[in-house]
Amino acid sequence: MKVNYKYIPDIKKMSVFLLLILFSSLNIGVLQAQSIDDYLQMAAKNNPKLQSAYADFEAALQQSPQVSSLPDPTLTVSAFGRMIETRVGRQEARINFMQMFPWFGTLKAKEDAANLMAESGFYQYLDIRNQVFFEIKSLYAELYALDKTIDLQKEQLKILDSYKDLAVSQFKSADAPMVNVVKIDIKQDEMRTEIELLEELKEPLKAKFNLLLNRDIAEEIQIQDTMLFEMNADLINGNFDEHPSVALFHKQEEAFKMQQLSAKKEGLPMVGFGFDYSVISSRDVENLEGNGRDAIMPMVSITLPIYRKKYKASVKQAELMGESAVKSQKSQINELQGEYESTKYELMRAEKKLNLYDRQIQSSQKALKLLRSGFSNSLSGFDELLQMNQDLIDYETQKIEAIKAGIIAEAKMDYLFSKKEEYAN
Repeated sequence: MKVNYKYIPDIKKMSVFLLLILFSSLNIGVLQAQSIDDYLQMAAKNNPKLQSAYADFEAALQQSPQVSSLPDPTLTVSAFGRMIETRVGRQEARINFMQMFPWFGTLKAKEDAANLMAESGFYQYLDIRNQVFFEIKSLYAELYALDKTIDLQKEQLKILDSYKDLAVSQFKSADAPMVNVVKIDIKQDEMRTEIELLEELKEPLKAKFNLLLNRDIAEEIQIQDTMLFEMNADLINGNFDEHPSVALFHKQEEAFKMQQLSAKKEGLPMVGFGFDYSVISSRDVENLEGNGRDAIMPMVSITLPIYRKKYKASVKQAELMGESAVKSQKSQINELQGEYESTKYELMRAEKKLNLYDRQIQSSQKALKLLRSGFSNSLSGFDELLQMNQDLIDYETQKIEAIKAGIIAEAKMDYLFSKKEEYAN
């Protein structure tokens, strides 16, 4: 369907930009290594929620030509069953035409109000789009963390195999009891079960991710090998006035102001222009001046808006709706500010935790190397070796969780600091 944008100049630019995103060609027939941006493009094109929001925006565009058009003219045709006799002949039929014109500026005010309301729908679409993108990024980070944790656990299974060989060797040389081998078996069984549970956890996450892309839930998802996050100092003390979820209320406020103006103009008279045409037949009279001449009479009509209650109520309604939009705008800014403060903390927390776990992993690896060497030489206990190895696994797992938390917080920052200019230019 071709959308007519002539009524909304600002929306034209924004919509063309969106269409480039929504309908850009994507080579997704062959499964390749795909970045998160590839999946975001798929969602922009295929997500039903986004398609619905964009259809609502396009539907709102159709309101402008409806409210800015003149009222339909009236045409009345009368045929007389019994002819009315006049001096110049019988009146056989009568045609009446009338076109009403609203007061000056009424249609323009209605058109502007409809355009502004459509723009608010456009920003609502952008906000929904950004929310979906954040959800996709969060799920992608969850899947990344799961993959890395599973890889870590599998690697630890191999390390435990080497510990088992060492324990068996120590037992054969009578330097350690057989119970050390049993402890390794117990630990490995626990780790294999954990791997199975993590693999099963991936399935609902994959299904949810694929549903956001509106594709089969069993479709494979390619996850990047490495993901990082960074703290952006430029985001501190940000301004949320340009956020799409705030901009939509600003446009609604402007729309309701125009509705007030149009409601006031609705209370002014409408003027109509038309004509009345009578068909006259000739009389059988010689030398009768004007014999059979049709009659045409110009007409002017004017409405009398004397019942003022409905007009006053319409103006008051638009005024109150405008106040509601202002309050909603302030409430949304406060909500975004609160989310920002929490997200900023989560981002800084993830960064500090990541640095901490890097230090702990480095120290644990050194300690583990010493303990293994000591156990080989019968200078340290096997329980100490296993405990330090478990501590190392915990630190590495927590590091993966810190990276995931940082990526999700960074994605939240991307949502919070999305601006309408990014789409309007």
